[in-house]
Amino acid sequence: MSDIVPFLRAWVANPKRVAAITPSGPALAELITRDLGPETGPVLELGPGTGVFTKAILAHGVASQDLTLIEFSPDFAHTLARRFPNCRILCMDAARLGTANLYSDDAKPGAVISGLPILSMNARQIMGILGGSFTLMRPDGAFYQFTYGPRCPVPHQILTRLGLKAQRVGATMRNVPPSTVYRITRAPEHLHPN
Repeated sequence: MSDIVPFLRAWVANPKRVAAITPSGPALAELITRDLGPETGPVLELGPGTGVFTKAILAHGVASQDLTLIEFSPDFAHTLARRFPNCRILCMDAARLGTANLYSDDAKPGAVISGLPILSMNARQIMGILGGSFTLMRPDGAFYQFTYGPRCPVPHQILTRLGLKAQRVGATMRNVPPSTVYRITRAPEHLHPN
């Protein structure tokens, strides 16, 4: 309940950037993080907000020092720093990931967990987020995105242009609103970049 007030305040200030008036629930957090484990290696979380997915990522055995949180809102970033002091927290725009030098070649993330409101973003922002994420990730890495809509929130044209494919992981009715999770990976022909 304590997270609803700051979430609502952020939504009122900028509805397109937050896109929800309450944080995601535990059922969605479990669904979007269920493939993760200690072997995933570093994990990058985009738009963690108050840390609902962050808690689930850590509960799946990802070490806090292997978790980087990218949060645009300084207020949420401050809350995250207090709640998860051993995680790396960067206050920045996730659409600029491609220009960020966040990882060494031998410590690339195996997964990106996104709490970003992709449906309210334009094509350029989505391209920046996905292109940047896949530049940072290992070739076998996966990008997890949830949506309140009936289909993958990333348009097919963008997936094709970036050499990606989307697969529905599952859905939960135990979230307000009900949500679906997609796993986005490199298409087989793009697994081995030049």
